[in-house]
Amino acid sequence: MSDLGTTDAVLRLLLDGQARTRAELIDVTGLARSTVTGRIEALLAAGLVVPSGEAVSTGGRPPARFRFNPTARLVLAADVGATHLSVALTDLAGEILHRSTTPLKIAEGPEVVLDAVAAAGHALLKEAGRSPDDLAGTGVGLPGPVEHSTGRPNHPPIMPGWDSYDVVGRLGSELPGPVLVDNDVNIMALGEHATAYPDVEHLLFVKVATGIGAGVISGGRLHRGAQGAAGDIGHIQAPGHTELCRCGNTGCLEAVASATALAGRLGVSTSGDIVELVRSGNTAATAEIRQAGREIGTVLAAAVSLLNPSVIVVGGSLSQAGDSLLAGLRETIYARSLPLATTHLRVIRSQTGSDAAVLGAATLILQHTLS
Repeated sequence: MSDLGTTDAVLRLLLDGQARTRAELIDVTGLARSTVTGRIEALLAAGLVVPSGEAVSTGGRPPARFRFNPTARLVLAADVGATHLSVALTDLAGEILHRSTTPLKIAEGPEVVLDAVAAAGHALLKEAGRSPDDLAGTGVGLPGPVEHSTGRPNHPPIMPGWDSYDVVGRLGSELPGPVLVDNDVNIMALGEHATAYPDVEHLLFVKVATGIGAGVISGGRLHRGAQGAAGDIGHIQAPGHTELCRCGNTGCLEAVASATALAGRLGVSTSGDIVELVRSGNTAATAEIRQAGREIGTVLAAAVSLLNPSVIVVGGSLSQAGDSLLAGLRETIYARSLPLATTHLRVIRSQTGSDAAVLGAATLILQHTLS
């Protein structure tokens, strides 16, 4: 992919999938004919652009058209959860081509988990009939804080043995291309934004599952903060609560309104159990979910006043429990935020669902490679 640095203007224009002639590319980019011709040749040689028929002639030989070739390279995307591993192969347009999901505990440690990521990647490449050399890179989402510049986990509370582990080096020794790592909620925000809301400038993605967190899209870009900790709303204190959180503090939103907290109060084990209770009409579970929405909404109301998003997208396993969670969220967000900040605010369920994380992991590589 080394030619991309010299072909970016032409490639960016062709990423929309529309076929164009050299003359059209010259007209839109403002580049010289010789420059556009050279860049087209470089892209053709890299396989990133292919001929796409001919335009109507205005006299003489019909001009050739060229279009972006999304299958020129593949991207490996890994969503490493607390108890599962989902891996997918996508093309350069972010389309999922092959995927696999297996039970795997993050507490098994980095060697076991990353071995499984690499093995799944090679298996998917074999299934696709492609070579590892076809990889543009590997994107990984982890369920804990990550220093994005290095890809190293930073004191992750549910990931024993992972602190400061060289994830990039470990996977880079097995898989070609760059390896980019980020927090799971950040990549879910990226996946939702790129897939469902590419034109939205200001968006919050809120994951409500075993933990609670937010991914912040500001000015059309993911906002990670100084150390990659932006959006860690799960450890903001919920007003009026003193429950002990796994982080050591008391009253954290996660200790009050996460799937773990709700499961303990309802006498079940997993978020899936909670969803099933709500879907079966269990009134206690429905009330718990709605109250969890209110508690989360209280914290999000402050985020709305601070960041003024136009869309709040709710994902994670508990978002599948009907409308009660969203109803509770809307109730407190709209009641506690200024009308100016909520006039056009939408609070809606994720459109990408369980694919948000792998789509976001792929987006990490696509933005890096095709920017």
